[in-house]
Amino acid sequence: MSKGLSLWFAISSIVLLTASAISISYNGFLAVGLALLSILNIGWGFIIKSKRKPS
Repeated sequence: MSKGLSLWFAISSIVLLTASAISISYNGFLAVGLALLSILNIGWGFIIKSKRKPS
């Protein structure tokens, strides 16, 4: 995976997890949704990393 794409997944995961942590005090359903979205984002990063890996 290129450095730019790795950086994108790292920053987007941090932003989603931070938004989830902040939203805990406002709305529980929003916090759960953002946490699920961040887990999917991290998983998608691993999938792309494994598919772009040279064999």
